[in-house]
Amino acid sequence: MVDAWMIDVPGERVVVREPGPADEGPLLTLFEECEDWFVAATGLPSGPGDVQSLFYSLPEGAGPEDKVLLVLERDGVVAGLVDAVRDHPRPGEVAVGVFLLAPWARGRGLGRALAESLLARAGDPPLVTATVPAGWRAGERFLERLGFTLHAPSPTPAEVGNRRPGPREGGVRRAELRPAGTG
Repeated sequence: MVDAWMIDVPGERVVVREPGPADEGPLLTLFEECEDWFVAATGLPSGPGDVQSLFYSLPEGAGPEDKVLLVLERDGVVAGLVDAVRDHPRPGEVAVGVFLLAPWARGRGLGRALAESLLARAGDPPLVTATVPAGWRAGERFLERLGFTLHAPSPTPAEVGNRRPGPREGGVRRAELRPAGTG
């Protein structure tokens, strides 16, 4: 279990922690609020099994012990979610699967503060990978501001490990971050 920790965002009380059983309802609400991301990513709004699938969806070659799920709580309300896999695709590297912020929590510096806090806690991995739905400019700009390099959009959906792609799921842009001083 990861201890909860606070991140510094002026004027906000922000806690990052692992989700628990009581978070199912708040995560369902978050997913409903983030319909823009789900439609951009899969072509459909969030479905009833999406929260449960978070806990077992893994990329090929990753094990459950490598999975990291964290919720971002602002003033006691779940405002975001991060789904990442340690040591993927290679030892020491980190693959970010989902990085969601509720629309009402965007544009406040929460995403940047969370990303910087996670990078610091990960010990500056040599490579962090993420994907963003092709053409979803808000996500592309966010990754660019964090220093990620975006690659050309893929014509087909990303490999999604042990989950089936959505029926209207399109291509994604792979993004890479190599923190200063690494390869």
